[in-house]
Amino acid sequence: MLSLFRVVSYGLKLTDEYLVAVQQALSAAGGVIVELENFDNGRFQATVHAVGYDGDTESGLLALRAAVEPVITSSIGTAVVPAELAGPKRKLLIMDVDSTLIKQEVIELLAEHAGKRDEVAALTDAAMRGELDFAESLHARVGTLRDLPLEVIDQVHGAVELTDGAAELVEAFLNAGHVVGVVSGGFSQILDPLAAELRLDYWHANLLGTTDGALTGVVEGDVVDRAAKEASLRAWAKAEHIDMAQTIAVGDGANDLDMLGAAGLGVAFNAKPAVRDAADAAVNIPYLDVVRYFAGV
Repeated sequence: MLSLFRVVSYGLKLTDEYLVAVQQALSAAGGVIVELENFDNGRFQATVHAVGYDGDTESGLLALRAAVEPVITSSIGTAVVPAELAGPKRKLLIMDVDSTLIKQEVIELLAEHAGKRDEVAALTDAAMRGELDFAESLHARVGTLRDLPLEVIDQVHGAVELTDGAAELVEAFLNAGHVVGVVSGGFSQILDPLAAELRLDYWHANLLGTTDGALTGVVEGDVVDRAAKEASLRAWAKAEHIDMAQTIAVGDGANDLDMLGAAGLGVAFNAKPAVRDAADAAVNIPYLDVVRYFAGV
């Protein structure tokens, strides 16, 4: 049984030495390179090897990923993806927001207006490393925002920056007829206008409580935690009649782990070590549109 894979190497600059090491590792593991494509968009480079493997998809993924793992460096990565993911079937791309779709953590931008940024940032980091329960951490962080005037939300929205390559990634998927959604442990008041600007198909986030022109310091409704993120992935895929094997999830923190594990391809983006270790692929350069090459979009 011959299985086909897409082996994508990516970095700000790919060296011949690195690519030769990847090719040697693939061959030693039983992979047969049948095609090679090079890409350079002026910001990063990517090389895609089409690889055949005599075995089923699961055994091929295990063998080829184990083979290239020792070659990967802190600045150059290689992802092994089933070739079917890059085929013509409709796909769902789902992403985390804070520190993934956007460069900042919105809770920290809000907390800065309350003079609590350092305190909140420490709690955020611990939660993203998986050291604190996400819901408890979120309630504690949101509590620091009590009595902030609602005008702060507009100021924070104006300070939000998309991650480099984020707009290009979303546009490429949408223009190819695929589905794009984001799910966030952040806040609807910030995400709603951003999602509209990007023309996203789906989005889901927490809702900050408000009263009398100010924040109440509480989250209204159920918290969007790691379980809710996975549930959103499954619900949106079902609604769009997209097989889970054709889903790609991207995130950076511990609350993304269930979503990354459930997707056909889970991608860690400049992520915490535990997330990088658990993901199918890890991107350690600041360009989110590397993900395009995994899915052949």
